[in-house]
Amino acid sequence: MTQFPVNKFQSIRTPFYFYDVNLLRDTLEAVKKETEKYGFTEHYAIKANANPTLLRLIASYGFGADCVSGGEVKAALEAGFDPSKIVFAGVGKADWEIETAIDGGIFCFNVESVPEVEIINEIATSKGRRVSVEIRVNPNVDAHTHAKITTGLSENKFGINLSQLQSVIDKIKSLSNIDLIGLHFHIGSQITDLQVFALLCNKVNEIVADLASKGINFSNLNFGGGLGVDYYEPDSNAMPEFTDYFKIFDKNVKRDSGSHIHFELGRAIVAQCGSLISRVLYVKEGEVKRFAILDAGFTELIRPAMYDAYHKIENLTSSDEELNYDVVGPICESSDVFGKDVKLNAVKRGDFVALRSAGAYGEVMASGYNCRTLPKAYFSDRL
Repeated sequence: MTQFPVNKFQSIRTPFYFYDVNLLRDTLEAVKKETEKYGFTEHYAIKANANPTLLRLIASYGFGADCVSGGEVKAALEAGFDPSKIVFAGVGKADWEIETAIDGGIFCFNVESVPEVEIINEIATSKGRRVSVEIRVNPNVDAHTHAKITTGLSENKFGINLSQLQSVIDKIKSLSNIDLIGLHFHIGSQITDLQVFALLCNKVNEIVADLASKGINFSNLNFGGGLGVDYYEPDSNAMPEFTDYFKIFDKNVKRDSGSHIHFELGRAIVAQCGSLISRVLYVKEGEVKRFAILDAGFTELIRPAMYDAYHKIENLTSSDEELNYDVVGPICESSDVFGKDVKLNAVKRGDFVALRSAGAYGEVMASGYNCRTLPKAYFSDRL
């Protein structure tokens, strides 16, 4: 359970991000224990949170990194991630990003189109280097998650559809400086129904068996990430069911002694350790609504506005009777709402409010819209 040292918050300008480092360490230990049990490799998805302090801590546990931009590749290298455990995905890799990754000596590119892999080959050839790639495949498995974070269907922009897979493999094998080492899958984010991952395993088994019958074998299978967290009960469910999650893949994926299984968990690792801390600016009494107006807005946590996402909201200051509020921010947009009819201990100006489970896609998606200053981050072991 995250403890908030409210007395130490008094001198800190709000809004800010607060990270429970002990919880993050416990989460990393849990993931490390399960992946080592089965010989799996975890590449932390940097897009979830790229705070340098957190990246250095995650790298210290021996995890790899999953990157989706050249900037993330640089961040991974600077944070101390082993280049041989860095993977680079994304549908639109610019030339300088490809060069950065090749020069950094990363493990592989997860490629998503023929034109992309042709450019990677050109750049690798010009540098006199051989480059490893995995093909990102759309297995057409429905993750049953929000439409904006579903990625594994044939209608999505990501990856190669199954009907095109053979021709893409043939093309890659014809390229002079490319080594095709595996297949990559990622079907979406915030998946809470673990049965979806069992369906993914079965689909991947079918794909691998079909290719093997044609004499095409791969040593690496990357199942991406997507494991969801409990946004409603961040204290009682501070970590996802990592044991059950990884057991599904061990039980269902058909592999031999030479197979390597990879994952790219991000949200599941960092979401619950982070909170956005804000102060109440005003309590506004409307005719039909009571508003708690915070000094944080969607510039600091965009998920509610973008995904209609729920985040638990807590008044850290008051223990008075509960009242209902629309909790809103100061941004000049009607969508700047964190929650409607939220039951909170009665709030007043100056109260500290925590928006929980903001460790993933909070700080990393912050913007300067309305010329707002990007918030600072503080850590439980450094206050």
